[in-house]
Amino acid sequence: MTIAMLLTLHLICVALSVSLFVARYWWRYCGHALAAARWTRIVPPVIDTLLLLSGIGLIVKTHILPFTESGSWLTEKLFGVIIYIVLGFIALDYRQARSQQARFIAFPLALVVLYIIIKLATTKIPLLG
Repeated sequence: MTIAMLLTLHLICVALSVSLFVARYWWRYCGHALAAARWTRIVPPVIDTLLLLSGIGLIVKTHILPFTESGSWLTEKLFGVIIYIVLGFIALDYRQARSQQARFIAFPLALVVLYIIIKLATTKIPLLG
């Protein structure tokens, strides 16, 4: 698979993953039946797995490695992805273990972290130097 194909797959998965995250949060917030639909528990992890695999493929093909001098932006991006995942879990907490207020705060914070991730990926300039 070429770098262009991997990048296209990665970007499509990003768009689908973010769209589903926003939709699932909205459905949950509004109490819509789609929030509990079976497919909303199956499709997002499949897309996120493809997103992860395409990202790993891009790392292998481009030879840009995290935790290196040339890949410092990628290191920051990976830490951002971890923070985004944690905030996403809090925002979409289906067990009702967290308060509505915690979910309400986690959602916009996740979107801010997502913006930072996208900025790092597009500029390839690390925020921390």
